[in-house]
Amino acid sequence: MTPMSNENGKFAGKVAFVTGAGAGIGRATAMAFACEGAAVAVVDRSDAHAQETARLIEEAGGRAIAIARDVLRGQDVKAALDKTIDAFGRLDYAFNNAGIEQPVMPLAEITEEQWDRILEVDLRGVFLCMKYQIPLMMKQGGGSIVNTSSGAGVKGFGQAAYCAAKFGVVGLSKAAALDYAGSNIRVNVVCPGIIETPMMDRFSGGTPEGRARVIAQEPVGRMGKPEEIAATVVWLSSEAAAFVVGHAMIVDGGQTA
Repeated sequence: MTPMSNENGKFAGKVAFVTGAGAGIGRATAMAFACEGAAVAVVDRSDAHAQETARLIEEAGGRAIAIARDVLRGQDVKAALDKTIDAFGRLDYAFNNAGIEQPVMPLAEITEEQWDRILEVDLRGVFLCMKYQIPLMMKQGGGSIVNTSSGAGVKGFGQAAYCAAKFGVVGLSKAAALDYAGSNIRVNVVCPGIIETPMMDRFSGGTPEGRARVIAQEPVGRMGKPEEIAATVVWLSSEAAAFVVGHAMIVDGGQTA
C-alpha cells in the first residue's frame, strides 16, 4: 500500500467524517481522504468493520479513529461528531454515505416495514448527519459535505423505495446547498452507478450470471471501482471544486446517459 502523505497532502491539517466507512465506497473514500493528509473519523454500524478501515489507514501512516454508531439515531450521530471533535479538534469534510439497498420488486409488493427502513437509512440518515455537521462547520467558517445518492436518484430503476430515498437525497442536498452557500459550506452529491462493492454482490446474488446481468447495464462493459467514486468525492471536497455547489455528479459509466 502506498504510504499516506499526511504532512504534504492537499488536506493536511484537515478532518474528514465518513459514514458507511467499513467497506466498499465508504472505506475507499476514508482511505482517499487519509492519502491526501486528512485525519479521518471512520463511522460504521459495525465496530469490527470500522476498526479494520482505521487500521488500514494507520498502517499506511494516516490518522484515523473508528466510531461504531448508527446514523438512524440523532444522538448517535451527535456522539460520533463529538468524538471526532474531541480527537481532532475540527470538522472540514463530511461524506454521508451510509445506506442500504432494496430487493427488486414492484411497488405494491414493498412492505410498509421495508419502505420505512429504506427511507430511514438512506434519506433520514443523511438529514441527521447534515443537521449536526453543519453547525460545527459554521463555527469554523466553512466546510464541504458530499452525500451519496445513486443513478437511481436521477432515473427510475424499478426499486420504488430506494429510488424515492435517493431522489430525496438529491433534493435535500440541493436545498441545504442553497441554505448554507453563503456560510462557505458547500453541499454536493455523488450518484454512483454499478460499483464493485459488497452491496452489489448482494444485489446481483454474487453469481457469474447475476454479475453479468448487472454489468450488461453498463455501457463501458464493467462495474466501477470504489476508488473511482472516492476520487470524485475527494475532488468535490477540494478547493478545485470551490465553485461547485448543489450539484449531483453522476459517476456511472454512462448508465443513465
